[in-house]
Amino acid sequence: MPPLVSLFVGAVTTLNRAAFHGAGLLIYAIVPIMLIDVVMRYAFNSPTDWGMELAVLLFGPYFLLAGPYVLHLKGHVAMDILRQRLSMRANRLFELVNIPIIIAFAAILLSYSLPLAIDSFNYRETSFSAWNPPIWWVKAAVPLALALLMLQAAAEFLRVLFRDPALEAHPHG
Repeated sequence: MPPLVSLFVGAVTTLNRAAFHGAGLLIYAIVPIMLIDVVMRYAFNSPTDWGMELAVLLFGPYFLLAGPYVLHLKGHVAMDILRQRLSMRANRLFELVNIPIIIAFAAILLSYSLPLAIDSFNYRETSFSAWNPPIWWVKAAVPLALALLMLQAAAEFLRVLFRDPALEAHPHG
């Protein structure tokens, strides 16, 4: 792999790994918040106005920001039954066709979600619930995650494109 390509692939994957681990830390907030809400609701018959809503608001970025690195880990739903039957060369071709489709799909979603996130920020959008927190930051997680997904998909495409077929034929040799 050319050095500049390797640098790009490594930087994108490192960025998405950091986003993945950062998003993973949100679970340490989500679980106690839900616990507090459940205890308040059932033990004291006094549910919080904010507990479940905050947990849901945090779960969006938790889920979205982990996705790009999961693509690198090959953790998304895949058609493994079909791919197991393909040769290494056909599998590589399958990836080289599939990854641009992922990029195109993410680009379309990004083109729709970014203006909505910007409007949400500009209007200082809130949830209109009893608690009524700002929600622009949750909406901003959508285009951010899509941009990171596009970058990771591009990195994965380059990784496949520049992968040495000789190493695939003899992975342990």
